[in-house]
Amino acid sequence: MNTFRRPPLWLLTLLIMFPQLVETIYSPALPGIATSFHISSERAAQTLSVYFVAFAVGVALWGWLSDCIGRRLAMQAGLICYGTGCALAVVTTDFSILLLARMISAIGAAAGSVVVQTMLRDSYESTALSRVFSVMGAALALSPVFGLLSGGWLVSLYGHTGVFVALVLLALLLLILTAAVLPETRPEHTLTPELAALLSRMVRDSELWKNAMLVALLNTMLFSYYSLAPFLFGQLGWNARAFGWTGALLAFASLSGSLLNRKLLTAGLTPEQLVRYACTLAALSGLVAWWLQHCALILLPVFGVVLAYGIAIPNVLSQALRHYRAQAGTAGALFGLSYYLLLGMMLGLAGMVQQLGLVLSVCALLAWLCSLRR
Repeated sequence: MNTFRRPPLWLLTLLIMFPQLVETIYSPALPGIATSFHISSERAAQTLSVYFVAFAVGVALWGWLSDCIGRRLAMQAGLICYGTGCALAVVTTDFSILLLARMISAIGAAAGSVVVQTMLRDSYESTALSRVFSVMGAALALSPVFGLLSGGWLVSLYGHTGVFVALVLLALLLLILTAAVLPETRPEHTLTPELAALLSRMVRDSELWKNAMLVALLNTMLFSYYSLAPFLFGQLGWNARAFGWTGALLAFASLSGSLLNRKLLTAGLTPEQLVRYACTLAALSGLVAWWLQHCALILLPVFGVVLAYGIAIPNVLSQALRHYRAQAGTAGALFGLSYYLLLGMMLGLAGMVQQLGLVLSVCALLAWLCSLRR
């Protein structure tokens, strides 16, 4: 355990916010991409599903590489990969190349999730680790505010190209900070676990699959808003900047869910109980969203969905790998690979449906059924 060279928390916070921040910045650009590339809204929304399928591959890749070449180098390689994808997106005029650029970006962005979590586990343990993850959770709750607001502002001034240029500059800034400040935290005697044996064990773990489904369904509800809502609010006459302000509502809901979750855990409720209650709230909110899916009032049930997300996700993730502590890094990478693949497929279906209320209600009901069977 590297306790003497702990990386600065402010930098780790920026790096773990990075994947969600760059995706919410991109969301307001979807209608502009559909117009510029002369494609339908359904095809434009597919860029989000492609992103998460590639993100799943990146989670497994960087999780494994962080054990092989070190956390610092893996993080730097991820940022270079992300910046390369965004630079390609700036110059392309072909939608197929744009999809390829999004896949390259997604693989790189995944380092911000899996490598940072690994570095935190290298540097902290027990209660201290829980406190640090609480700080990270609060930061992640605020990232949609910065993402949607800055994305809406960039689109209104410079179009979707301005968004990709800004993302290249962000990747470059984080790469410079990582090279200058981020220490190596990998323990000297890190062993790479036997992948075949671990994978075989995880594939046979039905409880783990239920947790993966829950994480994928809850994230589909959240990210289907980012992929479908820009077109919904565009039909209602909202511009990109006005849509960006809805990120403040989502951030408040997510932060409220995180704080409420902490309070309820302190009061004695178990993680399993909180997941069931949160999924029940999500199911009710999803049904209301289906009813209100053609008007701006859909923001009210979306608030309930995101509140439920803020309660459920920390409890699912904290319990999912409790039987894999001896191989937490690689197990986490494989678990992330499974639920990000599921998320990518679900977002692909959501993009074809193009009905936010329907997607929210179906995913919430399925999550509620999964929570009953835990």
